[in-house]
Amino acid sequence: MTRQDSTPTPQEGFWTDVEAHVMRYGPAFERRVIDRAEGSFVIDEDGARILDFTSGQMSSVLGHSHPDIVRTVRAQVGRLDHLFSGMLSRPVVDLCSRLGSMVPGLEKAMLLSTGGESNEAAIRLAKCVTGKHEIVAFTKSWHGMTGGAAGATYSSARKGYGPATVGNFAIPAPHAYRPRFAHPDGSLDWQTELDDAFAQVDAQSTGSLAAFIAEPILSSGGVIELPEGYLAALKRKCEERGMLLILDEAQTGIGRTGHMFAFQRDGVTPDILTLSKTLGAGLPLSAILTSREIEEAAYEKGFVFLTTHVSDPLPAAVGLTVLDVIGRDGLVERATASGARLRAGMEALKQRFDCIGDVRGRGLLLGLEIVQDRAGKVPDLDRGDRIAAAAMARGLSMNIVKIPAMGAVFRIAPPLTATDAEIDLGLDLMADAIAAAG
Repeated sequence: MTRQDSTPTPQEGFWTDVEAHVMRYGPAFERRVIDRAEGSFVIDEDGARILDFTSGQMSSVLGHSHPDIVRTVRAQVGRLDHLFSGMLSRPVVDLCSRLGSMVPGLEKAMLLSTGGESNEAAIRLAKCVTGKHEIVAFTKSWHGMTGGAAGATYSSARKGYGPATVGNFAIPAPHAYRPRFAHPDGSLDWQTELDDAFAQVDAQSTGSLAAFIAEPILSSGGVIELPEGYLAALKRKCEERGMLLILDEAQTGIGRTGHMFAFQRDGVTPDILTLSKTLGAGLPLSAILTSREIEEAAYEKGFVFLTTHVSDPLPAAVGLTVLDVIGRDGLVERATASGARLRAGMEALKQRFDCIGDVRGRGLLLGLEIVQDRAGKVPDLDRGDRIAAAAMARGLSMNIVKIPAMGAVFRIAPPLTATDAEIDLGLDLMADAIAAAG
């Protein structure tokens, strides 16, 4: 049957409006209209269920529409949602107290909205306290899109925007799959790499090194995990130079790696910690944590970081609920068990498919790198695209990092609430997609 008139269908009208009015900002939009989401699935307007193996924007650690979050939002929005920045409410102070009691040395907290915003505040805080301005980061980092955070972001999106923030340096991220410095057995010699990198930083610095900002696992850089021992060595490098260490745990914090915070595995406490994404479980909430001593020094120097939504009650109430559910349901431990199940399944896929060059990561933040051949380790971007499309066609959403210098790497990060059956379903769909992509 053919249509008798030219009236567009609702979906045709939707995409016409997208073309006419929606600004493009990076990724190609999926040609689906997403209608709702529940648990580990998003559902489009045709009723197709898509298993979400990226937790939204790597954020929804409790899955979608978690009943506890829904109850909190409904109750709080009808009571108190937004305030003037000079006013405080109980949800804000309660969340700051909860966060500030988790790690000795990180007792003071400020609540903001996004990860870029919290990293901007952390960099500003470090500059204020040290009286210096130079910031060091990893070459494959992603810390945000605003001035200071963008200046410390090196994975992509640097060309075409003019000069970055003055005083920024980058050192190579330690990459076990592609080591720049290697031991005789071929394994990564990260200590020599780190020593060499800081020798170069010292040679270029004007003597004003303020901070190093790092992700414990560089997600946008291709799921590159800092080796055990690296954080401690990095902290020593910072202490030797009077620098502060900022850790950006936007994706690794709040249980995802099998620890509440990824740095806890290494027994190293940063000077400043930033949280976002997972803290709000998909809603806009971020935080910056630091010591009482650093906060006091900043206050005495007149530190200012005002935003419209600093200390908003509604997202703070959501953050409290996230922490409640994580603790009540044992989701930190669940991330360890589910991560082991997922990784074992991905390692089995590696044995089956020669295009899988590497499986890496920790807990429920894992990477699957697609290569042309294992010997050459050449990223296969085209095959990665085909696998992603085949996966989506089968009802599996996986995000792929497709930057040539970093590889074609799928970032796989299901919700901490994902069941064993959902993990297994994702692995089955992944296998079908890889086979179909050729």
